[in-house]
Amino acid sequence: MTMPFELWPAIDLKDGNCVRLLRGEMDQATTFNPDPADQAARFKAMGFDRLHVVDLNGAFAGDSANGDAVRAILSAVDVPVQLGGGIRTLAQIEAWLDAGLSRVILGTAALRDPELVKTAAKAFENQIVVGIDARDGRVAVEGWAETSDMEAVELAQQFEGCGVAALVVTDISRDGMKSGINVDFTAKMANAVSIPVIASGGLASVKDITDLRNAGGDHAVAGTILGRALYDGDIDPAEAMQAAGTR
Repeated sequence: MTMPFELWPAIDLKDGNCVRLLRGEMDQATTFNPDPADQAARFKAMGFDRLHVVDLNGAFAGDSANGDAVRAILSAVDVPVQLGGGIRTLAQIEAWLDAGLSRVILGTAALRDPELVKTAAKAFENQIVVGIDARDGRVAVEGWAETSDMEAVELAQQFEGCGVAALVVTDISRDGMKSGINVDFTAKMANAVSIPVIASGGLASVKDITDLRNAGGDHAVAGTILGRALYDGDIDPAEAMQAAGTR
């Protein structure tokens, strides 16, 4: 029996609004809803049972910048919520988990301070996710403003066996472009580790969901983030859930 494939609708926060960016460029933001809590409730009403939230300002600033919006989302829905963006310390991780988040995503911290990730994964079992954002296969950090020399696969393998719940893997060149998910890159990442891999960046259609479910070889891709294509109406929620095996 094929395992259900996780669908994570994305709420990206910029200046308190729910937005989508093109290729991670902050000046290429489209506001879809000025009320993120309302957007969260809409996604739940569509039938989605989890949410992926990113504090875009926080990712650039290195500290939580849209905390009020995140707390409003947590108050509005009773589904698991994972948050990334600007979370760089154990104290921040603990505070957000105490506030009601199901999982915290560490991106820049994963490259700059891998020991923090390992310590956190041990302390907060199954609640730490590593965000690996790649440009041409290399890891980008600081809200994607910088590209490192580290290969994405190499970074992923550093966290094998330490208790990380999942990897969210993004191909930046496709993010917000609706150009189709990079299935080959995602499958390569999924096969490199035993940690569940969630695809992100460029999802354009229900076919992408089907392709991801069929990819991965020995290690199947665990799920995907739904962004602009969902907001624009290119993906029908019911069809997406059917393709994912969740209904």
